[in-house]
Amino acid sequence: MGGRKGGGMKDWTGNKRTLGALLGASNHTSEERQREDYYATDPAMVRDLLNAGAPLRQRVWEPACGAGHIVNVLRERGHEVYATDIVDRGCPDSSVLDFLWEFAGAPMGDVDIMTKPPYATAREFVERALQVVKPGANVWMLLKLSFLEGQSRKRLFNDTPPADVWVFSERRICAKNGDFDRYKAGAMAYAWFHWVKSRNTVCTIKWL
Repeated sequence: MGGRKGGGMKDWTGNKRTLGALLGASNHTSEERQREDYYATDPAMVRDLLNAGAPLRQRVWEPACGAGHIVNVLRERGHEVYATDIVDRGCPDSSVLDFLWEFAGAPMGDVDIMTKPPYATAREFVERALQVVKPGANVWMLLKLSFLEGQSRKRLFNDTPPADVWVFSERRICAKNGDFDRYKAGAMAYAWFHWVKSRNTVCTIKWL
């Protein structure tokens, strides 16, 4: 996609090449993964979290960036954001990368991760994020509140409990394919789940 126009921070990649080709991709291709589980984040859900004082460092990786609904808010707030997705959905200054398959470690160094992962692979996104970031990094995942349920996720929470869960006090809408004009109904209970790498603590519930 090229560099960003005008002033501001530099893009960390500057091209659309798949990083897996540079870092040693596995034999799995992007086409083998489900692509259609795309529900875009309402930017207000990001602003509400940041306005509440949620910890987030300067460098942030958004590995399921879609059209940039999270990325744009973070960049507006002065964060240096590395944006990737399994397909190009039009996010400015982003690269094509399969987060679950195509690389061995975080290619941009010490960063926090913030994303709304595809719900079908949400647990895998959490596990992968905690694997690739460095100790002390924040991992933020916007998930349905029902993510708290389930045997496989119970094991995840027992092994790596989140530091806190920030629950929205009113239901919100994440729009299918990013079409907020069309999808104005169907609000659901969402929360930001927050992990801190290598810091297993008692989980605290907070409200937004």
